[in-house]
Amino acid sequence: MRANAAGICLGILLAAASSRAQNTPPQTISSTQAVPTATSPDYTAVYCANFISADRVPDEMRLISGEESYSKVIFARGDYVFLNKGSAQGVHIGDVFSVVRVQTEPTKMPWFKWQEKLTKAMGTYYKDAGQLRVVDVHPNVSTAQVTFSCDYMQRGDIVRPMQERPTPPYKAAEKFDRFAPVSGKPVGMFVYGQEFSQLYGKNSIVYLNLGSAQGVKVGDYVRAFRYQGSRSETAPNTKGYQYELFGFGSTPVRYEWKDLPREILGEGIVTYTTANASTVFITYDRVEMYAGDYAEIE
Repeated sequence: MRANAAGICLGILLAAASSRAQNTPPQTISSTQAVPTATSPDYTAVYCANFISADRVPDEMRLISGEESYSKVIFARGDYVFLNKGSAQGVHIGDVFSVVRVQTEPTKMPWFKWQEKLTKAMGTYYKDAGQLRVVDVHPNVSTAQVTFSCDYMQRGDIVRPMQERPTPPYKAAEKFDRFAPVSGKPVGMFVYGQEFSQLYGKNSIVYLNLGSAQGVKVGDYVRAFRYQGSRSETAPNTKGYQYELFGFGSTPVRYEWKDLPREILGEGIVTYTTANASTVFITYDRVEMYAGDYAEIE
């Protein structure tokens, strides 16, 4: 036994020495394979983007409880949950549903002047919680397994038939035009972002107050921009600050927003639309974008 162990150790040492002699680190694996580039938003970006709808989402079907309910108040992927509809209401084993719930802004603090008004005009904000597959059915109740999670699910969440969402293709990033002329197509605002965020960059999800009623469709690109001197934000700001503060230079005439070129910030692709709102996935950011910035259909 000792001889065998000594032989094994000697073999390992010789292999390591040979590797050092060849100037190659032991157990190093190199690859020249190119990392694939994404050609469209991924599944999570499309199915966990949340959405805004002026039409009420039917809420007769609900998640009412689940297994281990004595200790669980939320449910996630792999859990078994109970629904308040069964075979008497047309539910079958294998049916797939999506789960959503209404979500409201917890702080109630507007980022820009018209944010609250535009939010109401767009509709109700629904959060995507995930997806279920029915595994067992009784006359008036059924059991489903959570097959995909965006966030936790809880009692009272709305359950609705799964609707496929198209995944639109990206255009080439090099086609971004920093000095693009006005498109002449509908112009709206980024009203707020996912989870009511106010600051956006690449891979952010933001909601635009243009929808199918204004001719917007999935796959459209939007171009974000702003003008110098805009004072729509509710944070304290000074009119004409670029000419008055700090004494770093001025001009004989104060130029207003309409006298200067607009500043193009970035662009994104529409992944979901309702009548008065669109979900936009930001694909390129030159600088940061904020709620209240303008966006036009390209």
